[in-house]
Amino acid sequence: MNRPTATTLLGLSLLLASPLALAHAGHEHGSKPAEPPAVRQEKASVRFADVSLLDQDGMPVRLEQDLVGDHLVVMGFIYTSCTTVCPVVSSIMSKVQQQLGGRVGEEIRLVSISVDPQRDDAKRLAGYARAFQHGPGWSWLTGSPYAISETLKGLGSFSANLSEHPPLILVGDGRSGHWTRFYGFTDPNVLVTEINRLGARRVHAKSTAIAGQEAQP
Repeated sequence: MNRPTATTLLGLSLLLASPLALAHAGHEHGSKPAEPPAVRQEKASVRFADVSLLDQDGMPVRLEQDLVGDHLVVMGFIYTSCTTVCPVVSSIMSKVQQQLGGRVGEEIRLVSISVDPQRDDAKRLAGYARAFQHGPGWSWLTGSPYAISETLKGLGSFSANLSEHPPLILVGDGRSGHWTRFYGFTDPNVLVTEINRLGARRVHAKSTAIAGQEAQP
């Protein structure tokens, strides 16, 4: 598959505002146009499956232990042969990475998980990532079908049919366990605002704890 060109990505970005945005498409998708997915969000409870995954460099990782930890996280779900929704979701995350700058890779991690592990090996993900990633701190994950399905089930993003997989970005705090699912083509500014809100909660919690310690006799 050819990587998206700059012209292609510009065209895809217009899907965010187009009333004729296509439904999720790819090797198993239909070609009929549909209404763009509704933008909504919901608080989420997530479970991290204790399975080994592979990043785009072919290195084994465990999602919770090695990537989430106590970081603030923006997580998307894609597959490389998808030609409409997935590039838009990845483009949204790319804009988030650019806005957050050097914080990504430090207090913030970006993660994209392929929902098509049978086709998306590490090498293919690495090629796909080059069209979107700007700097460190963004991991692209695949793995065995079992490991991926267990991971997606725990995160509330599993679908038995690729054509039914919704555009979804998950934002949360690995330290506090507060997570929100954002469905549809969410404005990158909304995701950055949520990350900043979670970061501010950390600062407030730390200040409160220090004040409590100082007040003790």
